Amino acid sequence: MTKLRIHAQPGQLELTVLLPCLNEERTIGACVTEARQAIAELGLAAEVLVADNGSEDDSRQVAQAAGARVVKVAARGYGSALRAGIAAARGRYVVMADADGSYDLGQLLPFLERLRAGDQLVMGDRFRGGIAPGAMPWLHR
Repeated sequence: MTKLRIHAQPGQLELTVLLPCLNEERTIGACVTEARQAIAELGLAAEVLVADNGSEDDSRQVAQAAGARVVKVAARGYGSALRAGIAAARGRYVVMADADGSYDLGQLLPFLERLRAGDQLVMGDRFRGGIAPGAMPWLHR
């Protein structure tokens, strides 16, 4: 098992919002924009990083146009995209979310506050308040 460590460097970004991506051209732009807006409102030194896992649509171009840094990940699979994204992250902390619009990327502060307090892992719940009928197959819950 490989341990991924993120160490703060002088002048380094505090946060990387990591969005692993595979064929998400319909949603990636809005996700990047939402994350960048939250970063700006909080006054953070941060980046939005898209780890593209071989998209065959315009996901990369849409993400870049919205202001994300994009890294191409040759190894297929969600885990590979996460590992490569974490390795490429420039932030001291990494917050990751799917690029399909299922997460509220405007809610970065509660995660960042816990990370700043020393927590090594902070997890959110995108189902808080319920899930719309048909939004996710039972096998994926």
